[in-house]
Amino acid sequence: MIGVVARAHRELRADMIREAHRRGDIQIKPAHNDVFATLPLEGARASDMAARAGITRQSMGEIIRELVDLDILEMRADPTDGRAKIVTFSEHGLEFTRRGMQHILDLEQRFADELGAEDLETARRVLEGIVEILEASSLEAE
Repeated sequence: MIGVVARAHRELRADMIREAHRRGDIQIKPAHNDVFATLPLEGARASDMAARAGITRQSMGEIIRELVDLDILEMRADPTDGRAKIVTFSEHGLEFTRRGMQHILDLEQRFADELGAEDLETARRVLEGIVEILEASSLEAE
């Protein structure tokens, strides 16, 4: 089962990159997924994003700099800590993200059409249950 989940995760990430390339955003790389998966619309610190992505702060910083250079992200001073920066989407980045979210919604509809809405809901419920079990185990271990 774990192998299937890992394969689905890899394929979804690869599909998002293929879709960006189809839309003409050929500069988007697989590593950029770590930002899109961890940056809320209101912004976040790079260190928090790195922790959520399971990568080093240095790696996240490099990815963020690439996306700043592509005008997808912006960095601004953290109002609560002058030494820290908050990463946010630029206007271009918000539009890019909106198109990505629409692609995800389109994929979910395709899955429902091809697998059936009931099976898709069962898969979602089972995966959410697995996440809850693992999160509870993580909290118990601390």
